[in-house]
Amino acid sequence: MELIADILLVAGALGAGLYCYVLGRRLRRFNDLENGVGGAVAVLSVQVDDLTRTLDAAQGAAGTSTESLEKLTDRAEGVARRLELMVAAMHDLPDAQEVAPEAEQPEARFARHDPSASATPESPPLGPVFRRHETGAA
Repeated sequence: MELIADILLVAGALGAGLYCYVLGRRLRRFNDLENGVGGAVAVLSVQVDDLTRTLDAAQGAAGTSTESLEKLTDRAEGVARRLELMVAAMHDLPDAQEVAPEAEQPEARFARHDPSASATPESPPLGPVFRRHETGAA
């Protein structure tokens, strides 16, 4: 009976050794940096580092853009206030027709200058007079 127990004990030890050997090989393949999950974990770790740097850069750019936008918004609000004041001031001004109604301009008269005409004084023209001087060759 002892012999059977020893044989079973040796067989169990050999089975456990073989099982550990197979598990060791599988674990080595699993943690292989080239093909296994270890490689995938290493790649993911590098990608996380890259994304962290990109996120930090994006946050810095967003902060700068926010400051610039705040300045532009303040300027726009100031300009809007000035425009509102100008529009309010324009409402206070009287219309141009009410201030000084324009006098009617007389129409321009055209007259021919005739040197042989009598030198009778005419009444002075009311508006601009455009004269055409005739030359001897007409």
